[in-house]
Amino acid sequence: MMQTRLIMLAAVAGLAAAPAAVAQNANAYPNKPVRWIVPFPPGASNDITARLFAHKMSESMGQQFVIDNRPGAGGSIGAQLAAEAAPDGHTLLHANPGPSVNNIIMRRKSPYQLNDFAPVMFIGYTPLLILSSPKFAPNNGRELAAYAKANPGKLNWASSGNGSSLHIGLALFAAATGLDIVHVPYKGTAPALTDVMSGRVDVMHTTVVSADAQIKAGRVKVLAVAAPKRQAVLPNVPTLAEEGIRNAEATVWFGVQVAAKTPRTIISKLNTEMNRVLQLQDVQARLDQLGLVKAGGTPEEFNAFIRQEVDKLSMLIKSKRVEMMDQ
Repeated sequence: MMQTRLIMLAAVAGLAAAPAAVAQNANAYPNKPVRWIVPFPPGASNDITARLFAHKMSESMGQQFVIDNRPGAGGSIGAQLAAEAAPDGHTLLHANPGPSVNNIIMRRKSPYQLNDFAPVMFIGYTPLLILSSPKFAPNNGRELAAYAKANPGKLNWASSGNGSSLHIGLALFAAATGLDIVHVPYKGTAPALTDVMSGRVDVMHTTVVSADAQIKAGRVKVLAVAAPKRQAVLPNVPTLAEEGIRNAEATVWFGVQVAAKTPRTIISKLNTEMNRVLQLQDVQARLDQLGLVKAGGTPEEFNAFIRQEVDKLSMLIKSKRVEMMDQ
């Protein structure tokens, strides 16, 4: 874990480092269209959030910020492209737990490392919900824990794949309760949600955006919110902490990273503009609709948050709640 911390600190140190030729052009940034890599398909929270910021920044910064969806390998394909891009601020990575932390820490061989990126800004996070079929007996977090305790090894918990944010949410719940739960990984959120609705698997984590239509139609029920506070869009659903289950908070978070040797001047310019966009009334209203808790702040604050995520995942690996992946 000490090595991990050193790597993360190196990422911040890299904010100041830059080739002279790139640094000379920093004040003119951006001087061409900016590619904003979203390492997931169009339509999900990542994509919606990136497009919202890209539109506003295109209007104010004099160049187009163009969304480039590069899904695959749990986000690693897009993240690798961003890591290998020229460190001039014209390629941004829409950071997310999978490509920016989980894939690096959990994979024995990752094509990129934590210190290949420099943080720009923490946009915010979406708390995960715990859903089940309406026919599933437990109705809240406390009843879910009691069911798992009474049926060791029989509670099936779906995720969108090994190393995904939904998988980590399950691992945190299991670690917080000490319960024996069966992880059922799927290739994406949609097939997992389909099987939860049908009752083929018992429960799963997901976001408000991913399950909004199913929740409103009554095809799933929300057992709990895995966050410190209740969701404004689901005010009657208690948090896990309210149900007596602590240290099981799980989120999908969003931010922006660039290649590690990008000049500080460019990172500061991007950070200032992103913080401005985050305060716009229409942007805040749209993020509220997505159930996103807004963050903002400095690159160093975003780096500190990522370091906490690394430590949390390292703890789950050490306790064998999640396993290392070969690929």
